[in-house]
Amino acid sequence: MGDGSHGNAARPDLSVTSNLLQPIPTALAMKTSTSRLDRDRRQFLKLAAAGASFTSLGFPTIISSRLFGVEAPSKMIQIAQIGCGRIATDMDMPGVLKHPRLARIVAVADVDSKRSELARQKIERSYEKSLSQTVDVKAYGDYQEVLARKDIDAVMISTPDHWHAQPVVEAALAGKDIYVQKPLSLTIAEGRLVSNVVRKQKRVLQIGSQQRSTEQFHRACELVRNGIIGKLKSIQIGLPIDPAGGNGAEMVVPSTLNYDAWLGCTPQTHYTEDRVHPQSDDPGRLFGRPGWLRLNQFTCGMISGWGSHHVDISHWGMGVEYTGPIAVDAVASWPGAESFWDVHGKYSVKLTYANGVITTLSDELPNGVRFSGEDGWIWVTRGSMKSASALNASDPKVLRIPDADLKQRIHRSPNWDHHLDWLEAVRDRKEAVTNVETGHRSCSACLISWIGMKLGRPLKWNPVKEQFNDDEANRMLHRPERAPYGAFNAAKGLGLTNPKPLAGRRA
Repeated sequence: MGDGSHGNAARPDLSVTSNLLQPIPTALAMKTSTSRLDRDRRQFLKLAAAGASFTSLGFPTIISSRLFGVEAPSKMIQIAQIGCGRIATDMDMPGVLKHPRLARIVAVADVDSKRSELARQKIERSYEKSLSQTVDVKAYGDYQEVLARKDIDAVMISTPDHWHAQPVVEAALAGKDIYVQKPLSLTIAEGRLVSNVVRKQKRVLQIGSQQRSTEQFHRACELVRNGIIGKLKSIQIGLPIDPAGGNGAEMVVPSTLNYDAWLGCTPQTHYTEDRVHPQSDDPGRLFGRPGWLRLNQFTCGMISGWGSHHVDISHWGMGVEYTGPIAVDAVASWPGAESFWDVHGKYSVKLTYANGVITTLSDELPNGVRFSGEDGWIWVTRGSMKSASALNASDPKVLRIPDADLKQRIHRSPNWDHHLDWLEAVRDRKEAVTNVETGHRSCSACLISWIGMKLGRPLKWNPVKEQFNDDEANRMLHRPERAPYGAFNAAKGLGLTNPKPLAGRRA
């Protein structure tokens, strides 16, 4: 199989991928030159639209009929929160609650009624404080009821990884705009379906890759794309790992939890708290780090959990947001049978891109992203923009280059606010700083890495056809879905033609 670096590979292989699994054709899957890096996303989308598998890949143009009413154009965006756990409580709900004059959260949904009720109370208290008025927030156990509400314009999906793809597909088909936590999908087949459906429906979608809305990450990527450190040669990404352990003993399902719905498309198995999320009357513990983050049934572990953040930044800096690696060479350690949690332990991954850049991911590297070029390096991680530990360079003077001296500019979120970026994109019908295809591509690079870690041998990857040169690896691009749950089951149930996944097995 080819590596995807040749122009004649841009046409999807329809014998393998269904209509809804066709990757978007992209010249950026070929070897990237400096001139190509000068093309921004807007130009790329115009190029891609001519041969896209859907009618158009341009910016969303459909606006909810409600937004043409008294408060048009979209003076108040009505939002529903789907999933009311740790990330929703600490990040996503507060991110929207800061902007009560632009958007209102009017509904919440969670399969755990304890969580949905606490979320409802939190939102109502927030509006009482910020608006000095009561906002009625309705709580649901089934998010399908939320999607059926015509007065809701958008949804925020802050669910476990295995519950990202299905509600995104359903929300897009219901005409809702979407904010969804990373990683976009649990499998590459899911991600391709999600991207194609969202683009077909012309919905505004923001991935919860908030580092793009953080000043030092934006600055680092803009400098790299302007060639400040010369031709890019390599990228080093440091990520954490999760410990083994956990208690797998069967427990009684809490009366507040719809456990079958929580399992969703994954196999039926007994309940234990360390498989799901903490149960406690103490809110501090209730929203502690959940056990599902350490089980391959629901996630791929830190390689996609943290990896989707830093890989997204590496793609942004390289200017390869609409393609992916052409090869992966990975090794990893895995917990023994004595451990209930089974995600990867220590690991090392090497991803090769068509532009010649080698990206290394390892738990032994510092947490962050280091871009290395012919003329120097730039390091970036989380923290204060003013701290050298968060943003540094081999020549610190390059960090102070005036914006006016940079020829290539990239999307800058208003006030460095990721949720505001999404809200303004919904209101103005424009692209957010992350979109569904770039989210799929950063997630795919992580999932390719995970497959390489599982198989422990070098693999070639075609980023245009989205296939390996290895039959066993290709079977890992999809996982079977437990009916009636799953993105593909939902797509078929909603009348989409040929939403057939690649033949696969559960890893």
